[in-house]
Amino acid sequence: MKFSRRALLTVPLATLLLASCAREKPDERIVLGFSQIGAESEWRTANTESIKTAAATMNIDLRFADAQQKQENQIKALRTFIAQKVDVIAFSPVVATGWDTVLREAKAAGIPVILTDRAVTSDPSLYVGFLGSDFIEEGRKAGRWVSETFKDTTTDVNIVELQGTVGSAPANDRKTGFEEVIAANPHLKIIRSQSGDFTRAKGKETMEAILKSESRKMHVLYAHNDDMAIGAIQAIEEAGLRPGKEILIVSIDAVKGAFEAMIAGSLNAPIECNPLLGPQLMTSVTEVVAGRPIPKRIVVEETMFTMDTAKQYIQTRKY
Repeated sequence: MKFSRRALLTVPLATLLLASCAREKPDERIVLGFSQIGAESEWRTANTESIKTAAATMNIDLRFADAQQKQENQIKALRTFIAQKVDVIAFSPVVATGWDTVLREAKAAGIPVILTDRAVTSDPSLYVGFLGSDFIEEGRKAGRWVSETFKDTTTDVNIVELQGTVGSAPANDRKTGFEEVIAANPHLKIIRSQSGDFTRAKGKETMEAILKSESRKMHVLYAHNDDMAIGAIQAIEEAGLRPGKEILIVSIDAVKGAFEAMIAGSLNAPIECNPLLGPQLMTSVTEVVAGRPIPKRIVVEETMFTMDTAKQYIQTRKY
């Protein structure tokens, strides 16, 4: 797994915080408090496994909390970690806003915070680094695929968008990136945009409702993750339509289930979002505890796949 390092400097306050947390007894196990969003998708399950495995491999004492997709549970977990005086806190935030108070509490306690997978809108001085994907670019890649597929169209192309959890960074950014690209072609029109909450069950339920209520012909489904796309595929098939043919489908994550759907001919193109962040997170944690600065933003390099390459790559997928 390769990482590109952009914006390598941290703000001075974060650097001071790192220096202050270098431990007096370096032979002690590092204690990491990690709050995970939940287990809403194949991606999240793989992400959790990567974090737990990497912590065990690097002999880090991992205090793990599952927020069950509720921000209040995450805030409670972060405050528990602060009370336990862990060395570092890391978390993948359910939504982008509402973290200022608890992040200030962590900073006041001298505990550095690392964000994983999803960003927040808080003052960057309240956390030492962010490790994850460029969600806007993922949306752009999906938009480019749709734009290229319909580059010669002279009629309108109706797009339905299944958004992720309302207010979450990936939902916000994947929508922004996609709309930015398709805006160049006036024939590409989003006719419905609703949340499927990143889950397969909700993706199916939302697509069922759209198919029953939408009178306009749907040409493209853009799903913010594969699980929602797979749920939507079930709804489309049950409605007597052919996903991947009558309705083209582009989604984000590129989990193994998406490759299976491509091979079956029902999903056209998943954009990769790599969940295997554990090793890089643990490396960042050890650097922080040693008092060394880490990049403020570490972006994972990712690609996209199509039906033509699905059989070639499915055996190499680890998630």
